[in-house]
Amino acid sequence: MEPIIVIGSGLAGYSVIRELRKLDREVPVMLLSRDSGDYYSKPMLSNAFAQGKGAAALVQTSVVEMAKQLGITVRSHTEVHGIDVAAKRLTTTQGEPRYSRLVLAIGADPIRIPLQGDAADAVMSVNDIADYAHLREAMQGAKRIAIMGGGLIGCEFANDWAAAGFIVSVIDPGSYPLASLMPQQAGSQLRAPLAAIGVDWRFGTSVSRVDSAATGYTLTLADGSQLQADIVLSAIGLRPRIALAQTAGLAVNRGIKVDTHLRSSDPAIFALGDCAEIEGRVQPFVLPIMHAARALAKTLAGEDTAVVFPAMPVVVKTPTHPVAVLPVARDAVGVWQTLASGNGIKMAFLDAADRISGFVLTGEFAAERSEMTKRVGTPLAATGKADNIVAAESS
Repeated sequence: MEPIIVIGSGLAGYSVIRELRKLDREVPVMLLSRDSGDYYSKPMLSNAFAQGKGAAALVQTSVVEMAKQLGITVRSHTEVHGIDVAAKRLTTTQGEPRYSRLVLAIGADPIRIPLQGDAADAVMSVNDIADYAHLREAMQGAKRIAIMGGGLIGCEFANDWAAAGFIVSVIDPGSYPLASLMPQQAGSQLRAPLAAIGVDWRFGTSVSRVDSAATGYTLTLADGSQLQADIVLSAIGLRPRIALAQTAGLAVNRGIKVDTHLRSSDPAIFALGDCAEIEGRVQPFVLPIMHAARALAKTLAGEDTAVVFPAMPVVVKTPTHPVAVLPVARDAVGVWQTLASGNGIKMAFLDAADRISGFVLTGEFAAERSEMTKRVGTPLAATGKADNIVAAESS
């Protein structure tokens, strides 16, 4: 019997194997990893510096121990170049293994925008533990850090580094932080608290050039202004890795297209995690990955199971001003209503039937995450004043 092959050793890949082993200890499983295959928590990369954690300290379980615990074969530092769907065979840097079923958990790549300047190639991104190790090395002696992008990852890094004493500038073409997750009233709540610990916000512009300077780099922004930095980090988002699937003839869109059973256009190939587009939606956060892994494990074990996603709020790791958000789809129809404000804000997104289908909690209200999650799907009378209600935007 050919093994189930899982490509990718991140949260998605290891989680589906863990869940499968709860159901079946005997089915052969092979994991292919482009890096070492050590297990670590990727979300920790954006808030590890202030905790004094180097790359080695983030590794929770070595690849050797993971293979032993799960009873699997692991091929580390293995690049997969092709999938022969007819022969159920892979082309890799370590041979051509065959599979009975294939799970793609290959993640996403940082989005890189074209930049001018003689130091454009010096712009860094952090997408795995090797990137983090490189960044930690570069931060030795650094004082000024420029972050391109005011989204979730950019804000988490900004909070982490400003709290550690660095001078941090965040450059974003939008008008407020976390614009892809929440409305302006909520996103703007983050500006003052992070500014108070040293974050210099530069909204309404973007980086055009990165040039070498006597010390560090000179960034020229689209509005003509300049700033100096010792490190430049790009944190403007991730793009699902679809090239491998596309070359193999699988259906792709923003991600690898799969149904609610995580099955691709080839019945023997599945996908989950950052690379997958499940019924038209990319679900890149931890909780969706865990739910997808449990469902897929049952399917691989012989019980065809569709993934069902409950309400899954996202916690943004900005301890200076905590944020919890249950995002709504970009095309969602409804209104945002402010329920309370103070040292933070509490907002709910109401659909056409006046039911809560999303929420934002910041500052003192972030602790109400569990309570608000229980209220999702229940009606809420629209009693707020008109100026407290806005159309859904950028969410």
